Amino acid sequence: MLAGVLLAAAAAASHLLAPGPVELGLVEQIQQLPGGGGPAWRILALAGGWVGAVAVVAVTLYLKRIRLAVELAAAAAGSWVLALGISGAVGPRPPGGDGSVFPDGRVAVASALVAVLTPYLATRWRGVLWAVPLLVAVADVHLGTALPLGALGGGFLGWAVGAASHLAWGAPGRRTTVPAVRRALEQAGIDALGIVPVRTRMWGPLEFAVTTEAGETLRVEVVQRLHRRASAWYRLRRLLASVEVEDEPPLASTRHETEHEALVTVVAERAGLRTPSLVTICEVRHGAPLLVRREIVGRRLPELPAEQVDDPLLDAVWAQVAVLQDARIAHHDLHARNVLVDDDGRPWVLGLTFGKIGASAVRCAQDLAEVLVSVASVVGVERAVRSACRGLPAARLEPALAHLQPLALPRRIRGQLSRERYELTELRGRLAEEIHRPVPTLRSPVRPATVVGLLLLGAAVYAVLPLLSSAGEVVAALRDADRAWLAVAFVAGLVAILLSAVSILGSSPVALPFWRTAAVQLAAAFTGRTTPGGIGFVGINVAFLERLGVRRSSAVGATVLNIAGGSLVGALCCLAGLLVIGASTIVRDLRIPLGWPLAAGVAGAAVLATVVLVSPSGRRRVLWPGLRIARELGATLRRPVRATQLFGGALGHMLASGAGLLASLAAFGDPVPVVGALAVFMVAQTLGHLLPVPGGIGPVEAMMIGGLITLGTVPGVAVAAVLVCRLLTYWIPVLPGIAAFRYLQHRTMI
Repeated sequence: MLAGVLLAAAAAASHLLAPGPVELGLVEQIQQLPGGGGPAWRILALAGGWVGAVAVVAVTLYLKRIRLAVELAAAAAGSWVLALGISGAVGPRPPGGDGSVFPDGRVAVASALVAVLTPYLATRWRGVLWAVPLLVAVADVHLGTALPLGALGGGFLGWAVGAASHLAWGAPGRRTTVPAVRRALEQAGIDALGIVPVRTRMWGPLEFAVTTEAGETLRVEVVQRLHRRASAWYRLRRLLASVEVEDEPPLASTRHETEHEALVTVVAERAGLRTPSLVTICEVRHGAPLLVRREIVGRRLPELPAEQVDDPLLDAVWAQVAVLQDARIAHHDLHARNVLVDDDGRPWVLGLTFGKIGASAVRCAQDLAEVLVSVASVVGVERAVRSACRGLPAARLEPALAHLQPLALPRRIRGQLSRERYELTELRGRLAEEIHRPVPTLRSPVRPATVVGLLLLGAAVYAVLPLLSSAGEVVAALRDADRAWLAVAFVAGLVAILLSAVSILGSSPVALPFWRTAAVQLAAAFTGRTTPGGIGFVGINVAFLERLGVRRSSAVGATVLNIAGGSLVGALCCLAGLLVIGASTIVRDLRIPLGWPLAAGVAGAAVLATVVLVSPSGRRRVLWPGLRIARELGATLRRPVRATQLFGGALGHMLASGAGLLASLAAFGDPVPVVGALAVFMVAQTLGHLLPVPGGIGPVEAMMIGGLITLGTVPGVAVAAVLVCRLLTYWIPVLPGIAAFRYLQHRTMI
């Protein structure tokens, strides 16, 4: 209400009053600051626009504060829209104000973000954070895009939006005070003599050491926020790792979380885990719940001197882990700091916030991996592995091998290692060697080296190709493209994948389920198009056929037969395409040079082919496999249904993919030479994939562009149509292919 009143007063002043001497003098002083219109001031101004808002929301999402990120995004969007609406209603300043608007939208966005954030931060950070909208206001005035009154109005507007957000969504209360804790403990029946705050962290809980009249020492933790932050990003990381994904059980409130931790603590203590005993749960009035435990005097494991972390202590730590494993309780936060060593040298397990009763074997295996990482961060890989093998049998440690990879471990766990990737690899290898088990093959659908290589190569190709014609024409064509035809091109790419599944049905020696085969071909759109020579296509289809009970030799033969059938169809289509292009008016005057040069070339090629085929290597690698494939193709032709599936599916795949190019040309309003464009596509698709480049990226695009220009297509349209066609029909299906790949892996279908 106060912000609204101040905003209304500032709006009235902006509408009625011209800038006075004080305001204009302030503008003059600010504009005399060093830097002119330099990049520093422009960066400060951008901090209050959508750039700053996106950055703040992205950081909040990275910290797994999903609700806070939604509040920030809503506040930024709301303040910007309200600023536009108010500026339209108030109008420009009277003469002398250079037509500046009221209020300043950038300052409004920055103020709204700060107003939403401040309750989530410690008190000492709140005043510092308000310097951001102040600097944004100074930058806007310095750059001449706002006057002080407009900047002040933007601050009031952002403050009002932030306060309204808190009113609608709720916000954390103030820091819990000693008197509030005392009253809560008294209501729970605990008479406290002394209460001392233990630590205060920017994002973490506040803890108190409490001495009671009975002489007991208690530890009180204030649960101010939900700690279970298993966000979509965490689930995505686990999905990309070669381990099963299990979502965190949802909790409704901090009270629910406190009760959950208390329940896990009681059950774990009953199972024999050494953990601080629970005394009670109470709640501060209009505040956060309190978790009250008995105080254990000691030091955290990473804080102990190296000589005190001896083998008996490590064995005792693993004994406590064994208790959790036997009771099927997953700790899920076995950080080294969650192990407290008392004065007698006994380890105590803390931090059961993420605990789960009745955990699956997968989650228990992750606990073992987390303990290995935590212990290794304190005593090194060698001692960590040896102590684990002393405390647990090899059969129990083996499942942890699959979780010793960066994607499978939370950041709070793997961040304990100074050299994360190298130490994890060493830890995994040393454990496998110690328990005499093979190191698991950690398959990930996205290899960093592959992704980087594809991005670099693709960026280079897609940056160079537009230089073949006017870049302005390409941009104009992309801007004016028909979205409906682009959708048709995308659908054509998906239809081509279904038709490739039909081709697989024809090459298989056994009957295959169609939709499962189609899902495998969708996954092959990822594995085959991102590997040189399409080797990933062979691997995934062989694995699929083996899972269905086909012997490996037969599975390899069926896949090779499918490739041979597709190659034969592609070669015939390429030949037909060359004949069509050769019959065009543009190149019909070309003549094949006759005479001795042609005869010499044919004779040389024949001699070379004969030498290759009669050599031992040629017979083994070319002649005999070629004859075997020819016999299999002949046998397939004698079975009409299989022949129709094999060759019809391959031809349909080629035609559907070519239809994508036709739709892309139609999207840019260019007259579509149907037969000629299909011919160009078939030639480029066949010859361009002869080079061992993933997806034929580069040669295919260049040949398509050259062929379309030869047929009379405007160069700018040709470039735009080819790039869009390849993107929609060939590369975008790689994204659902990754999802299909992981789905099939987790269902053990490949």
